[in-house]
Amino acid sequence: MKDFRKLIIVFASLMAAALILLVIMSGRFKQKERDIAFYNNELIMMEDEYRQGASVAELERAHGCKIIDASSLSDSQLAPYYKSYALIVDFAPDGELIGKAVWDDYAGGDNNNENRFLKSALIFWSAVFLCGMMLIVVLYFRMVKPVKELSIYSTEIARGNLDVPLPIKRNSLSNDFMESFDLMREELKASREREAAVQKAKKEMVADLSHDIKTPVATIQATCEVLEVKYGRRLDEAAGTQAASNMGQEDASQTADEITISRKEIEDMLQKVGSISAKAETINHIMGNVFQASMNELERIEVNPVEESTELIEQYFLSLKNYGRIILDNSIPRCLVYMDKFRMEQVIDNIIGNSHKYAGTDIHVVFDEVTNPGGTFIKIRISDNGPGVDEDDLPLITEKYYRGKLAKDQSGYGIGMHLVKSYMEKQGGGIEYYNDNGFVVELLVKKV
Repeated sequence: MKDFRKLIIVFASLMAAALILLVIMSGRFKQKERDIAFYNNELIMMEDEYRQGASVAELERAHGCKIIDASSLSDSQLAPYYKSYALIVDFAPDGELIGKAVWDDYAGGDNNNENRFLKSALIFWSAVFLCGMMLIVVLYFRMVKPVKELSIYSTEIARGNLDVPLPIKRNSLSNDFMESFDLMREELKASREREAAVQKAKKEMVADLSHDIKTPVATIQATCEVLEVKYGRRLDEAAGTQAASNMGQEDASQTADEITISRKEIEDMLQKVGSISAKAETINHIMGNVFQASMNELERIEVNPVEESTELIEQYFLSLKNYGRIILDNSIPRCLVYMDKFRMEQVIDNIIGNSHKYAGTDIHVVFDEVTNPGGTFIKIRISDNGPGVDEDDLPLITEKYYRGKLAKDQSGYGIGMHLVKSYMEKQGGGIEYYNDNGFVVELLVKKV
């Protein structure tokens, strides 16, 4: 922009210098001086020829003048000649005024040519000045202004604002450049979106893995609890048998030598089981922190429902042996449904895991086929015989990070039911939940 201003200043200065030069040159123009002796001689010769009988027309042709008859002489006739600086003298042979002899020698002469040249030079100067200014204006609007807009636009891009499109003007000299710059903006925006999608996918994967790792960790912890109880009983039995043997009781069912696992071995086993349980709890806490940190940054988790057989749902229920008794009251209708197999497993695992954690009773599963205005669905009713959910907490249990009153003493993050609702809706189905002699969850899986 500064260079463009310099260009305007230089052009205006050159034109001003040219104008001053023309003015100075015009002041030096001088009219051609007349040779009065020549014209006096001409006038004498004309008078002599007139006396000899020459006509006025012959005199005009011979001496290059115009004789205006005195009888019709008027100021209006002489005014144009005075204006052109013509030489006007009386033509009066023998003292009798015949008329006025006029030599209009400046009209069409060198002086007039010089005047015309000066006038033409001024017109040419004005034309050059106007054309130059018009060219500067055109260059400003077609080159300088777009570049100035581009500078503002590039500042917005530097600030990270990639949503403002660059206004591209047709027939602009910088049109191709502006289009290329706008394509660069769109590519940067697409690249940023792709990067965000990749980062989001990584966070989703971390969140899914950390949440899913809770299931095997819970299984390890439950197994450790069972082993601790089992070997604790054996340790008590070994201690009782050892005491009876030391007292020499004859009715003791076993002697110390007949004990299969020694007390020392049992204690060693209990120590190892306790160590495994502690490590599992550490893993559980670490993955919980990872899961919560990932979920805080996630906006959306992808769910891709495809056509799957309902047998997969029933088989998954049958494979859940770590949550107590899961009783299938009937068989699921055999058909195809829309579901994401992996997400559906997460849904079932979350619901069964919650029932096992908070109710600790048998879990009943009932399958049915229902039709409503939204289509035909396979309904999966999962119920327990526990205390249910507090009525104040019931409307809020699918909110992210919300934990009810009964969950205060249990480990968890308040995300399970939120994911269940989200996954079911994204599969084209839905979820309902209520209390009915325990907590009941009904899943609707859309039938193909």
